[in-house]
Amino acid sequence: MTSQRLLLTDEQRALIGAVRELARGKDFRAKSIKYLDGTYPADNLRELAKIGVLGMSIPEEYGGSDLRVFETALVLEEIAKNCYPTAMGVMSSLGVQTRVIATYAPQAMKREILPKVASGEIALAVCMTEPHAGTDVPNYKTNTVIKGDRAVVNGVKTLISKTREAEWFVVFSRINGTPGRDGIGCVLVNRNTPGFEVTAQYHTMGGENLGELRFDNVEVPVEQVVLREGGFKKLLSAFNTQRCLNPSISLGLAEAAFEEAIKYVRERTIRGQRVADFQGIQWKLAEMYRDIEAGRSLLYRAALTADPFPNPHEAAIAKTFVNEMAIRVANEALQVHGGYGFTDEYPISRIYRAVRYGTLGGGATEALKDLVGKWLVEEFDPVDGFLSQRTF
Repeated sequence: MTSQRLLLTDEQRALIGAVRELARGKDFRAKSIKYLDGTYPADNLRELAKIGVLGMSIPEEYGGSDLRVFETALVLEEIAKNCYPTAMGVMSSLGVQTRVIATYAPQAMKREILPKVASGEIALAVCMTEPHAGTDVPNYKTNTVIKGDRAVVNGVKTLISKTREAEWFVVFSRINGTPGRDGIGCVLVNRNTPGFEVTAQYHTMGGENLGELRFDNVEVPVEQVVLREGGFKKLLSAFNTQRCLNPSISLGLAEAAFEEAIKYVRERTIRGQRVADFQGIQWKLAEMYRDIEAGRSLLYRAALTADPFPNPHEAAIAKTFVNEMAIRVANEALQVHGGYGFTDEYPISRIYRAVRYGTLGGGATEALKDLVGKWLVEEFDPVDGFLSQRTF
């Protein structure tokens, strides 16, 4: 869309162009149907690794390009336009799990893990949600007990991406049983560690597989406890990255839905007239385009606040709006396809299923609205108003 040219630098447009050229050359959108059964898009990820995409969040000394959250969001947006499962796979290399390791892990762990992530040799997974608690991080039960130079992890995590593919898991865990949010830290667990087990797998409507993990007296070197008690704020700061990358995928899906709608209504005729020429359809398209551009503005602004992690309230506002916007746009795009939109012969049905993920992952919409609402009640300046809240 042409409005990007008002904001993006030549380097950023070149980056997006390289990803777009690869996605089109390898026909990501057409091939995406084969991933609906949960097949991991390893072939696409290998191609993206060759052009440096998987190392974008990794410092140069570990084989990456150390780009900002903004650039990684732009790339995810472009990938999601072409293939949702691939975008979800890429997010594991660009998201919170990688940035936690790059920011907080000991040098030895960084040297061992990050170059392999950048090259596409291994994948990472972040483990937050538990069977009884999703967004309610302070009530997590997974616990890591430090015993001298070792640490022992026990607990269950669920609805975790890449449980079959990831080599390393970034596990949000209570440390030494310390209660409440002050007890939350983070430990790295390799999938080959005794006591680690994938105990269940769930196939999602978007095509991705999610799994359940059990940590049964999983013993690791104490160096793999990258954040101890008091790490809650640092972890949530890092997680704000996810609250920009998740809606980047939603934005890309909304754009894909819009593009499919435009193509269909231009080609489809009723009583000798293009569907695109009906005023009702044109109004739908205008509203869809308006909403996409509004969401883009909120998301880009939030991503640009990252230093190194995004402003939590800007990210929450952007995420809630873009996630919900994408659902509306995909729904309208399917509607203009008529009955054909309900079949898998047209990409819009896959986009419609995929877009539903956004409001659930990376912090549920209701929890983020609660976060923003409480902040406004306590912090909003009624004298200087909106000007006092501007981040830039």
